[in-house]
Amino acid sequence: MKLKTLILAGAMSVASGAAWAACSFENPVPLKSLSAGFEAWKAVTDAMAECGNFSASLDQEFREKQPEAFAANPALYQIGGVSNATLVPLLNAGTIRPLDDLVAKYGQDLLPNQLIKVDGQTMAIAMMVNAQHLMYRSDILADLGIAEPKTYADVLAAAEKIKEAGVVEYPLGGTFKTGWNLGQEFVNMYLGEGGEFFADGNMPAINNEKGVRALETLKAMTAYMDPEYLVSDSTYVQQQFQQGKIAMANLWASRAAAMNDEAESQVVGKVKMAAAPMGSAAPATTIWWDGMVLAKNMSDEEADAAFRVMMEGIDAEMVQANNDVAVWLNPAYTPGELAAGAAASAEAGAKPYPASGPMGIMHTALGNGLADYLTGAKDAQTTLADIEADYLTAAKEAGLVSN
Repeated sequence: MKLKTLILAGAMSVASGAAWAACSFENPVPLKSLSAGFEAWKAVTDAMAECGNFSASLDQEFREKQPEAFAANPALYQIGGVSNATLVPLLNAGTIRPLDDLVAKYGQDLLPNQLIKVDGQTMAIAMMVNAQHLMYRSDILADLGIAEPKTYADVLAAAEKIKEAGVVEYPLGGTFKTGWNLGQEFVNMYLGEGGEFFADGNMPAINNEKGVRALETLKAMTAYMDPEYLVSDSTYVQQQFQQGKIAMANLWASRAAAMNDEAESQVVGKVKMAAAPMGSAAPATTIWWDGMVLAKNMSDEEADAAFRVMMEGIDAEMVQANNDVAVWLNPAYTPGELAAGAAASAEAGAKPYPASGPMGIMHTALGNGLADYLTGAKDAQTTLADIEADYLTAAKEAGLVSN
């Protein structure tokens, strides 16, 4: 099953957008949403709450909780926040509803690239694009005479100079938390090397020179990171930046605005956004979209109200009030300095995350198996071979690989 790919350039258009009223209707039925917890989701769900009768769960473990919550009848949440990858389990389980009738009724302000179509049906509404890209302390690099890093060789060389200067606790931060985050780091690096995850018949194809190079780069980075890197997720790295503990990281664009939050950041105006460092073939990152779906197991009345609340949450008024919080898919969005890294990565050829059923299984196997190499328990080829074996076992159970 192929998902429609969003082109980042579509988010970079600038147009005028008139601000709308706080909420154009009074929501008649109780509604709940479950999504990730970063700043963009807070902005969107706060706008949705203006319609009344609505509560939001902002939870970084949402991807583990959504499948069961949406499979319940009635669903435990009517609205779900999803991305390229987290949409796939809900599609495979058949727990979300097509949206074309509601788009026709209430979606006149949506852009074409917000309509995520699967087999000809609109199954999700995208609200923003996201990517991991290089963020760095411009003051530190300037003081040390270090040019903006363009490759991972540049990053590692810069990290060594920063370490020698002793100006921060750790030169690098990274989302290396065991599980999904660590798996994503390998996905980025492997695609940057030009790797393909699968051969014919969904057979795994990561145990090769490109896979080994990706692992070696990840391992080299850990020498400049907090020793507790296997518990380091996006919030951990964001806080390391804000507290002045690190100088560089490949971090999500959705975290950029937090660097300039005067209420919690000590580095306001000092963190610059740049393209993700290049691998051998492409920037070592992936382009994502985030958006919303509606549960299948609810009444048509609830679905109608839920879609209208969704539209209020991503309207021009919300975007104008939170312009720099995300790279919004809305004509009211004006790209600024905080979007520069995502735009540069896209322009340099960053690939979309290759979301699919097999990729979901591969991502899980990567997240569970990579730490053994980073800690020295296994060598690179053994690590990749074991990950392929774990993938094959799960893929066969799911009927994605023939025995």
